[in-house]
Amino acid sequence: MMTTATATGEQFDFVIVGGGTAGCVLADRLTANGRFRVLILEAGGRDNGFWIPIPAGFSKLLTGARYNWRFETEAEGNTLNRRIVVPRGKGLGGSSLINGMIFVRGQPQDYDGWAQSGARGWSWDDVLPYFKKLERYEGGGDDLRGRSGPMSIEQVKLRPAIAEAFIAAGQQAGYPRNEDYNGRDQEGFGYYQVTQKNGKRCSAADAYLREAEKRSNLVVRCHAHVTRLMLDGQRVTGVEYRIGDRLYSVAAGREVIMAAGAVQSPQILELSGIGDPAHLRAIGLEVCHALAGVGNNYRDHFCTRMNWRVKLPVTLNEQARGPRLALAVAQYLATRTGILTLGTGLVHAFIKTRPGLASPDIQYFFMHASYANAADRTLDRQPGMTIGVAQLRPDSVGSIHAKSADPDMMPAIKPNFLSASGDAECLIEGMRAARRIIAQPAMAAYHDYEMSPGNQVQSDADWLDFARANGQTIYHPIGTCKMGVDPQAVVDPALKAHGLAGLRIVDASVVPLMVSANTEAAVLMVAEKGADLILQDAG
Repeated sequence: MMTTATATGEQFDFVIVGGGTAGCVLADRLTANGRFRVLILEAGGRDNGFWIPIPAGFSKLLTGARYNWRFETEAEGNTLNRRIVVPRGKGLGGSSLINGMIFVRGQPQDYDGWAQSGARGWSWDDVLPYFKKLERYEGGGDDLRGRSGPMSIEQVKLRPAIAEAFIAAGQQAGYPRNEDYNGRDQEGFGYYQVTQKNGKRCSAADAYLREAEKRSNLVVRCHAHVTRLMLDGQRVTGVEYRIGDRLYSVAAGREVIMAAGAVQSPQILELSGIGDPAHLRAIGLEVCHALAGVGNNYRDHFCTRMNWRVKLPVTLNEQARGPRLALAVAQYLATRTGILTLGTGLVHAFIKTRPGLASPDIQYFFMHASYANAADRTLDRQPGMTIGVAQLRPDSVGSIHAKSADPDMMPAIKPNFLSASGDAECLIEGMRAARRIIAQPAMAAYHDYEMSPGNQVQSDADWLDFARANGQTIYHPIGTCKMGVDPQAVVDPALKAHGLAGLRIVDASVVPLMVSANTEAAVLMVAEKGADLILQDAG
């Protein structure tokens, strides 16, 4: 039985809703000068799980429930009425605890597109200083890279011969080798950069929160499930949250900062009566502030996975079993090297699917491993390799909305994958190109036969059927509280909620257009710049 909310008598300058990737950055930056008292409310627990620091442990974390909300999409016709798993991190560090650790900034045109769409001040030239500020990149590269930031970025260190063969095959197919896709040009093949330090995961909590928690002006409260924001007229004054079966409320003297992510930030806003009036009334909620765009503009990356049988026993399928796995564990414990340092990507490729494109429109994730189902990631027993194929800038747009006034009910996630015809065409060409690359002479020693989708798939209709039946999200939801000045925008370019005082949103939900990248880097950048905007207003 839930009790009535108890006013704690507490007041902080800033109350941060969510201790995930963005929340950790904000907690650090807003407390660094010692002037402001900050409370961070995280619905999950502390990030002390056994598998978190071990990069290969991501497969356990993506399928477990302790650090993962395990959301699912609604069944949709474009993906044959499948319910697709949407992992989201739960705990201090958020999705940076469970993700594949791949670090990609995206293309300069992405951010220039943000500015052109109404997010003035967020062009490439505006955001590059924040990308440099956040990273400590230990590879080569140029003056575009940061060397002294809190987030450790390393290039994947494992160099198996099959990976080199795949890169060579890309070159034989006409694509360049690219040692730093986060530098001046994204196009080409090479090894992924990852958020790791000395072979261990570097989460946002590791990079930002550890130091911040030493400060007396930061309070971190775990297992605190925010149920709604409190409003006084057109001002957000505080937060109601639940620990166990008891409700509490806390006041924010300056601002409440939503950092719950693209899935939960719109849901919490709607539970607070902030959103599209028609939807709020339909689920029995009082309208406190009309913002038509809350929960709309949802975009995500849709990925198909093509598998090939490999002739030689040189893949993770056999290296991650029995005595060879025991040896790999011993190697990792002794030296922090070997196969346990691998996340979701070994070799990258960013390619253009047709002549005349200004920049790549397809991303590949190559791994010398194969599995039948991307949702459970159980490795095959025979040698195999996989290429994940993802369109970089999908036009398909969906929504994420609260289903009811119950804060424990998962929201309705409707990605609307493949609804835009151009998305399907791009993905089909990306899969065809992957098949051509594997057929190059450099892969002849490894390539046995194509398992999925198989050579019987040739026509556009066949490829699209395969994508509809097998594609998954690669966990990059953005845009549900988008930044801009149009009628669907939820926040302005300063990340302040339109028409409301005392509320900012600083997380993936504000991203107005999809980046040509895995989204962790962009979220870290948004949080760094958001913290500066907040501090500037605070004087």
